[in-house]
Amino acid sequence: MKKSYRVKSELDFQKVFDQKNSVANRGFVIYQLKKPGQAHFRVGISVGKKVGHTAVLRNRLKRYIRATLTEVIDEIPAELDFLVIARASIRDYDMKQVRQNLLHVLKLAKILPEENKEENISEKDSH
Repeated sequence: MKKSYRVKSELDFQKVFDQKNSVANRGFVIYQLKKPGQAHFRVGISVGKKVGHTAVLRNRLKRYIRATLTEVIDEIPAELDFLVIARASIRDYDMKQVRQNLLHVLKLAKILPEENKEENISEKDSH
């Protein structure tokens, strides 16, 4: 993921936090801020020392998060800045678990669209 897709400065992080628009699940908290006219979304990732005391662990989790976001990059609205805050419970998660939890919370936050429920119903009816 290119650096232009990242929320970097403390001021930008604070602007998103100050909106108090958050959604959470067991593994992550998502804060978001709409910014109309932006060329593409920006994301800030925070994995604190409560999650893991070693930089190796924290960096691995950040790589997992960035990899998951890269998979769904085309589905994320351009006019959005959002923060992904890792909770301590993801400390022992592997890539698959991080991906599942992150996609779940992004759908709860309405950043990613829900699966089309009509498709699921028609698949069940055809069996």
